[in-house]
Amino acid sequence: MSASAATPLPAATRVGLDRVRATLAAVGAALLGAAPHVLHHAGPLAGAALLAGVGGKLLFGALGLLLAIPMLRGLHRRHGSWAVPGGVLVLMAVVFAFSSFIVGPALTDSGDGSTTPTTNSVPSAPAGVSPAEHEAHHR
Repeated sequence: MSASAATPLPAATRVGLDRVRATLAAVGAALLGAAPHVLHHAGPLAGAALLAGVGGKLLFGALGLLLAIPMLRGLHRRHGSWAVPGGVLVLMAVVFAFSSFIVGPALTDSGDGSTTPTTNSVPSAPAGVSPAEHEAHHR
């Protein structure tokens, strides 16, 4: 072992490294937290009923719980009990349920029981193609 490996880093360097590590952890956590929300948009695009239905809600709820474990363990270490992590977990479950069962259906429900959007999502016809032919192409 060399002498330089045994020498501790100066306090300023340690603080800087800790900040970089904390920033990278926060960015990683934000990306992992946003992943289920972003990935659920793949359901309608890919036509996967698993991602768009109850199975998708359960899948991404479990994925969110799994990805929250490091944060919950850190809260447990910081506070010395499971009360704070348990409260955070309950809050996460309430927000997820509200988003999945209240907000989501309210945004996609057209009022007549179908989940088909009420606006016409077909873009305008290119030059030289009638609108009827172009609309038929998208069906």
